[in-house]
Amino acid sequence: MRLGIFARTFAGSDPGAVLGAARAAGFACVQYNMACSGLAAMPDALTAAECAAVVQASRVNGMAISAVSGTYNMIHPDPAVRATGLRRLEVLIAHAAAMGTSVVTLCTGTRDAADQWRHHPDNRSPEAWRDLLAEMGKAAVIAEKYGTRLGIEPELANVVDSAVTARRLMVDLQSPSLGIVLDPANLFEVELLARQREILSQAVDLLADCIVMAHAKDRDATGGFATAGQGVVDFPHFLGQLKAAGFAGDLVAHGLTASDAPGVATFLTRTLAAL
Repeated sequence: MRLGIFARTFAGSDPGAVLGAARAAGFACVQYNMACSGLAAMPDALTAAECAAVVQASRVNGMAISAVSGTYNMIHPDPAVRATGLRRLEVLIAHAAAMGTSVVTLCTGTRDAADQWRHHPDNRSPEAWRDLLAEMGKAAVIAEKYGTRLGIEPELANVVDSAVTARRLMVDLQSPSLGIVLDPANLFEVELLARQREILSQAVDLLADCIVMAHAKDRDATGGFATAGQGVVDFPHFLGQLKAAGFAGDLVAHGLTASDAPGVATFLTRTLAAL
């Protein structure tokens, strides 16, 4: 597995400086965010020069672009908000190859109109699932057009909140453009170690054929998010399950500060080496 990090971990709006900081911290690739180019994370347009700057920074620093972040609220209760998000997602999909990647990452959203990371009870409604299938179906058609893969990340607060609902989405849509980004810290909040391992093992088993990227975020003992290696997530178990399943993609750290980054790189490198 190649070790990466969210580019937005590092301050700055120059791709060269951001990718240089990621390399200096001990990483080999990044999940890029257009904010690192001084743009909106979901811009209305991209120029050839803006894409070329990302590629140039990648070459100069020897840092691969694992993916570009394209998250918006796919089941926002206002259809106009969803339409704006999809239009901006198409901008990223259309330019992903020009930035050196074939993956655009996204999450599935929530009925909460104010915060796309906050759970809403209507997320489990048939109407929410219907809207997700419609929205993700449109996104899949766009991705197929450009030969891009969409990396969908299950999140406890979103409509796709588990490995089971992620598999359901894959089955319902049957699109070759859809894949999964699997983060162990998104699959539970507070669990005993045995149950945590069971959840992680089941997730890898259920989704092994469609995992395009893994994330490395942690949980503390009270269920809050933590820096990888400083919480309760059993990373040797999770990464061991991924390896046993044949996953050889990128492992991307996030949920950390720039000052944490070198320590996280060391922790994950040693954990992977021990496998």
